[in-house]
Amino acid sequence: MSDGVSVIPTFVLRNLADKLYEKRKNAALEVEGIVKQLAVAGDHDKISTVIKVLTTEFTYSPQANHRKGGLIGLAAATVGLTTEAAQHLEQIVPPVLNSFSDQDSRVRYYACEALYNIAKVVRGDFIVFFNQIFDALCKLSADSDANVQSAAHLLDRLVKDIVTESDQFSIEEFIPLLRERMNVLNPYVRQFLVGWITVLDSVPDIDMLGFLPDFLDGLFNMLSDSSHEIRQQADSALSEFLQEIKNSPSVDYGRMAEILVQRAASPDEFTRLTAVTWINEFVKLGGDQLIPYYADILGAILPCISDKEEKIRVVARETNDELRAIRADPAEGFDIGAILSIARRQLSSEWEATRIEALHWIATLLARHRSEVLSFLDDIFDTLLRVLSDPSDEVVLLVLEVHACIARDAPHFRHLVVFLVHNFRVDHSLLEKRGALIIRRLCVLLDAELVYRELSTILEGEADLDFASMMVQALNLILLTSSELSDLRDLLKQSLLNAAGKDLFVSLYSSWCHSPMATISLCLVAQAYQHASSVIQSMGEEDINVKFLVQLDKLIRLLETPIFAYLRLQLLEPGRYIWLLKALYGLLMLLPQQSSAFKILRTRLRTVPSYSFGGDQFKRTSSGNPYQSLHQIPSGSQIMEDVDRKQDTGNAHNGINFASRLQQFEHMQRQHRMHSKSEMQSRNSTSSSLSQEGQRSEENRRPSSVPEMNRPPSRSSWRGSGQSQY
Repeated sequence: MSDGVSVIPTFVLRNLADKLYEKRKNAALEVEGIVKQLAVAGDHDKISTVIKVLTTEFTYSPQANHRKGGLIGLAAATVGLTTEAAQHLEQIVPPVLNSFSDQDSRVRYYACEALYNIAKVVRGDFIVFFNQIFDALCKLSADSDANVQSAAHLLDRLVKDIVTESDQFSIEEFIPLLRERMNVLNPYVRQFLVGWITVLDSVPDIDMLGFLPDFLDGLFNMLSDSSHEIRQQADSALSEFLQEIKNSPSVDYGRMAEILVQRAASPDEFTRLTAVTWINEFVKLGGDQLIPYYADILGAILPCISDKEEKIRVVARETNDELRAIRADPAEGFDIGAILSIARRQLSSEWEATRIEALHWIATLLARHRSEVLSFLDDIFDTLLRVLSDPSDEVVLLVLEVHACIARDAPHFRHLVVFLVHNFRVDHSLLEKRGALIIRRLCVLLDAELVYRELSTILEGEADLDFASMMVQALNLILLTSSELSDLRDLLKQSLLNAAGKDLFVSLYSSWCHSPMATISLCLVAQAYQHASSVIQSMGEEDINVKFLVQLDKLIRLLETPIFAYLRLQLLEPGRYIWLLKALYGLLMLLPQQSSAFKILRTRLRTVPSYSFGGDQFKRTSSGNPYQSLHQIPSGSQIMEDVDRKQDTGNAHNGINFASRLQQFEHMQRQHRMHSKSEMQSRNSTSSSLSQEGQRSEENRRPSSVPEMNRPPSRSSWRGSGQSQY
């Protein structure tokens, strides 16, 4: 202090610590004059002494008024030094910066004022302290005192002016400082940061675009700020950078793409829209740089295709189309496995539009890189099969196209059909709701005959007999009713005339045996009427149950549709198609008389003309009227029936061994009967274990003298076994 007194008068030092601002100001003017004289004299040692006194005795003093006086004194000393101030900045600036964190708001205010005056004097020489000053200003921008904030803003503007003029500013040293603060949530700090980014970006010699990946995420984070002003400033800065990207020949798209992908999933609508817009531009501009990021970009875009905001949906769909139009090669880093993984994951999306686009991607990759996609088939195949249960018809039809494309190769075709049958087996509702749609579409996309042959081969050896019967009935109904299968029906009609029809008939017959009604329907389509009659007559009491009658009802109604017009027209020549007539009468005899199907078929048979029977055609019968033949043929006509049966069981028509087919049918039906009995016994056993007392009382009421195997079934047990009571 004694050294300081020899340079600075005592009264000046006393006034610097006065509580009145005017006295401190006058004392500062005295300090300015003293320093100016010393500077003119070139006595920098004494100048350093003055600065040291102001620092140690005032700015670091525990007394607030001393600290205020020290700050104003340091500013005055700098003004006194003028052009020679640069060599003393190492002494002057640090204590001022230290005062920015003072607990007294007035001290912080005077620190801003002091540094402002210092900066005005030294200008460019000030840059060496820029990072420390920036850090201090960042904190002051969120100061709790409005006066301090106002002073900090003034200082901030001056520092920005100095930086834009300086050629010594180091952007490389500044960026880490900026990056650390970009995720601060305080709105004042955010405004401060955006302001600096905008200012530095406007300086031609500063390449802010090259460092954009370092603070891009922070700018996007500000788009969801509660303050409209901050959102607007951040959006304005981003728009400016995007325009620069469009005009720049060299941009690091990769690092920024990673940020945009994350922001495209933001819960904030404006952030999502901005991110998707940027991604859209990147896809157009990025070229080869973006190839390694295609999967991530696709993962961000596909959900946005179903966004609730229309603007986002439009941009996302455009981006998706642009991305799919690019023909990248795996050799260039295009990761097909990653793309397929993204598409597979999006197939589980709750949004239909996203699932559809995911399937379009798989189809596109199959078309362009078939062998590579098939190498990942195990990863996506199960998911593609599950999509067959999708509630959207459009999705199901599209995934069927993908399946058909995969199934062009024989092994994959077999794989598809096997898994399809498996899915129908484990999910009967899929068969009921989607079975017809799936089978019909596959028949269009692939060869219908090939599809049916493969399904028949699989079902022939199906262990679950109930499912096999259900599946065959479904396939049979599709075969009889679908316009897509008209060519297949036409081929079956030639079963007795050419080898192709015969092969198809024999192929289907093996599995159609699981269902008596499907077998009869197949024979009617193939015009194997004699065999149809034999199948009908081979049926036993246990075969004619409720399920059979329901299927028979469907068949009778189908006989009245245009598909069976040829069969009805054949009834005009009953003498020529006697076995058709006999088969139809056989079906009539199986129907309950009060059923509507019985009445439909009886009405149809009554229209069969009697004039077409010639005497020669019915030499084996005692009546020439075909309608009356089943009512009026005497008992001696049993000879005709025996002869007919012999023809069916002994001859092979066009290579079809109908006797062997009949044995095959009967064998399969025996298996079904045994299975039904086993199921019944199992249910009864379970029921008895749950209600032993009830069964004991029931057994006590039954006559013990009648053996159970010979006892006729009760009404309830008849119904329980699947029999229908009429």
